[in-house]
Amino acid sequence: MPKTIALVEDDLALRENYIAALSKQGYLVRAFETRPQAEQAFSEQLPDLAIIDIGLKEEIDGGFMLCQQLRALSKTLPIIFFTARDNDYDTICGLRMGADDYLTKDISLPHLLARIAALFRRNDLLSQPQQPSDVVQTGKLAMDAKRMTVRWDDSPVELTVTEFWMLYAIAKHAGHVKSRQQLMDESKMVVDDTTITSHVKRIRKKFLQLDAAFDCVETVYGMGYRWKSQQ
Repeated sequence: MPKTIALVEDDLALRENYIAALSKQGYLVRAFETRPQAEQAFSEQLPDLAIIDIGLKEEIDGGFMLCQQLRALSKTLPIIFFTARDNDYDTICGLRMGADDYLTKDISLPHLLARIAALFRRNDLLSQPQQPSDVVQTGKLAMDAKRMTVRWDDSPVELTVTEFWMLYAIAKHAGHVKSRQQLMDESKMVVDDTTITSHVKRIRKKFLQLDAAFDCVETVYGMGYRWKSQQ
C-alpha cells in the first residue's frame, strides 16, 4: 500500500509541481492550501508523513501552528518543514515545535526525496528491537540512531535529520577523518561542499549554545571532518 504524504503549500505552482514529483515516486499525495483545510483533513485521517510550509496565506506562521497541532495528534508521524525562510531562528522554532527536519525550497528534488525516505526508514526502525550498534557514546556525547536523538552532557541537542546523520558519521568512529563524500553517503544527500560546510557550522553552533567550550567537530583541511576524542 503506498505511503500517504500531506503537502501543505499555498503556492499553486509549487504545490502542483511537488504533487507530480512525489506521485511519480509512488506516494499518494493529499495537498492543502491553508491551515484550516489541513487541520480538518488531519482530524479525520492522519497521513504517513507531512510536508508543511511555514507561511500559509495570511498566516505568516500558520505552518508552525499546524505542526504543533499535528504533533499533538501523533508523536511519531514524520513532519518536514519546507520553506523559503532560511535562518537559525525559524529552524530552531520548527524543531522545538516537533518537526523532524527543516528544508529550504532551494534544495534539489533528490535531496527532498532522500529526506522523506530517511524519515520513513526511521519509523520502520522504531518498531524493531534496539541493537547496541544503534547507540554512540563518546565522552559527553550520546546518540541513538534508531530514535535520532542526541544528547550532550545529558542535555538534548536539536538537530535536523541531515545534521543528525552527518554528525553520526563523524562521531561513530571518533578520531577518524570522514570525507565530504562519506558524509553525503551517510546522510543520503548530494550537495556541494559549501552546503556541507554550512551544515557543519550549524551543528557546531547548536553544541556551542549548550557548551561554550565545545570543540569536538574538527575540520581537517583538504580531507574532511573528524570527531576529536575528549580527554
